[in-house]
Amino acid sequence: MRMRIKYSKQGLMKYIGHLDMMRSMQKLLRRTEVDVTFSEGYSPHMIMSYAFPLGVGMTSDSEYVDVDLNKSYRSRDLVRMLNEAAPAGIHFLDAREVPTGKGNKGMTQVARADYTLQFRQGHEWPESWKKDFKRFLSQPEIMAVKKGKKTEKEINLAPLIYQAAVCPEPHTVEGIADFQAESSGYLPGGIREAFDNVRQGDIFLALSAGMASNIRPELVMETFAKQYGYEAEEFLFHINRDEVFADPFSGDESGKHNFVPLIGMGKTVE
Repeated sequence: MRMRIKYSKQGLMKYIGHLDMMRSMQKLLRRTEVDVTFSEGYSPHMIMSYAFPLGVGMTSDSEYVDVDLNKSYRSRDLVRMLNEAAPAGIHFLDAREVPTGKGNKGMTQVARADYTLQFRQGHEWPESWKKDFKRFLSQPEIMAVKKGKKTEKEINLAPLIYQAAVCPEPHTVEGIADFQAESSGYLPGGIREAFDNVRQGDIFLALSAGMASNIRPELVMETFAKQYGYEAEEFLFHINRDEVFADPFSGDESGKHNFVPLIGMGKTVE
């Protein structure tokens, strides 16, 4: 069976790069003695894949990894096991069974990513930025230069910004095994005590993501700052990735998006 595991990455863990995170996940699965499927051949490795690797310096409430297992685990039990062995800054939120096959891997399904941006203390823009940002978003065309490793191209950001808001409402992040079933108390072992589950920020952005068209929140804010004369210093914002979505009906005749969180593409194992 293949389980899609969702976890958050906060605190100092934001400085851990993708490859090191993959190695840490493999060690974590070994510590919990989860029965992971290994590839065959001279150099066997765990069969697992990440949906949408996170940039260094960003935090996230929506890290996804698909892991093939040799036996079935209840979703709640698997999340609990992983949390009991997880390092500080990593908190497992959910786990669901997804179909096997290349077309069902998370990395091929990503279509949208949501972000919350917060000014770093002491680097806030003048209050006028809020009205200017709303005017910026109302434009039918928002031309920006997207830089690749070897190329640059001009693109229109307007159709790739699905939603945006100034001063969004704070939201909480909870997992399926965070609370006991019969009470509101925390699970044993102090799993929840150090987990900051409230997210708040100055800007919310829902952007196109994935293989077809991936837009970074930094590009949106750099384009805005350049157009309206604000200083776009490096690391101006703390950026948290709130959620990653699939668009399972993107090929239908309506042409409308029907975004579903990646975890929603799977089913809970009871």
